[in-house]
Amino acid sequence: MDTESLQLPIIDLGSSDRISTAHSIRQACMEYGFFYLINHGVEEDLLHEVLEGNRKFFTLPLEEKMKLALKKNRGYSPVYAENLDPSSTFKGDSKEFLYIGPLEDVTPHGDLNQWPPEDSLLCCLFWLYYLRSAGKRLIPLVALALNLDENFFYDIGALNQPNGFLRLLHYPGDLGPSDEEIYGASAHSDFGMITLLATDGVGGLQVCRDKTVEPQVWKDLHSVPGALIVNIGDLMERWTNCLFRSTLRRVMPTGQERYSKMAFFLDPNPDCVVECLKTWRSESSPPRFPAIRCGDYLKERFKLIYGS
Repeated sequence: MDTESLQLPIIDLGSSDRISTAHSIRQACMEYGFFYLINHGVEEDLLHEVLEGNRKFFTLPLEEKMKLALKKNRGYSPVYAENLDPSSTFKGDSKEFLYIGPLEDVTPHGDLNQWPPEDSLLCCLFWLYYLRSAGKRLIPLVALALNLDENFFYDIGALNQPNGFLRLLHYPGDLGPSDEEIYGASAHSDFGMITLLATDGVGGLQVCRDKTVEPQVWKDLHSVPGALIVNIGDLMERWTNCLFRSTLRRVMPTGQERYSKMAFFLDPNPDCVVECLKTWRSESSPPRFPAIRCGDYLKERFKLIYGS
């Protein structure tokens, strides 16, 4: 039986009616934790260029890709090396990925990111720039959606040198026989503030709107041509006392090879303290989470998955 599809709201980042747009964002984040974003400023030609660079990298021999093995949450991770659902016991997610961190993360020893020797991924520098710009244009509207001043997240330092991570993914098509259920990406929520996701239209992405209900109900989420998919992360859920949903998502194998998914995670400055906004707490609705430094929260979540 086919899984039912979820129809998401479409948010126009280029609209001049900011109040109406903010209201639409609020409804989308309360009901789904997801929405489509159009007029975001990312050119379609750049998307195709990044998709081609993505494909070229993942078709390299494994030994070449392993020269960029994951270090400090940057670099390459092979198929089955990651399990996004630490409560599960299966062998791991059937995907491989390349993780690229903030371009400002430069130490005396050089860039923390690991790059392949060829220039197939240089377009990712432009992709990071445009996606971060779109995210930073979107955040003031999210603030308005929360009845805050539109500069609120800037004023508290959340976007003062924010973390912006890009994950390029490849899902193999033919996985062979298995005695256990296989996931392209097991059930998880994103850790940070917001995520902007681009795909080439190949299916497999599913969301569970209510993670507190058993059994979980999953619905397919399809791409819209020219639109980015945006979702709320855990830290935004903590800020809003669960008003905005950090919705569970997963990727199921479809039998089709995918060089298509590119996720940009816009996370706050690591030193930013995330605590329940005064607007969304009261005597009858006390904070559900304690205050936490953003960097500490992300470190905890990464430790659950990678063990370090």
